[in-house]
Amino acid sequence: MNPFTGVVLYILIWWTALFAVLPFGTRPMADADDATGWRGAPEAPRMGRKVVITTIVTTLVWIACYVVITSGWISFRTGWLALPAD
Repeated sequence: MNPFTGVVLYILIWWTALFAVLPFGTRPMADADDATGWRGAPEAPRMGRKVVITTIVTTLVWIACYVVITSGWISFRTGWLALPAD
C-alpha cells in the first residue's frame, strides 16, 4: 500500500466511523421549542470526545486493514479470489 492509498483509506474509515460514533451518549433537549415543538439538537453533543473516539477507532481499524492488505492473506492476483486468466 502506498502512502496516498493509506491516507485515502484512513479518511474513508474515519468518516464512516464518525457516523457510527455520533449517536453514542446523545440525549435530546428536555423541553421542546415553543414555536415549532421540535426538541432539536442534543443538549451536550460532546463533539471533541467523539472526534477523539473516532480517531482511536479509525486507527485500530486502519492498522488491521494495513496488516491484511500488506500480508497477502487476501489477494485478487493469486488464490481463490483471483480473476481467471485470459
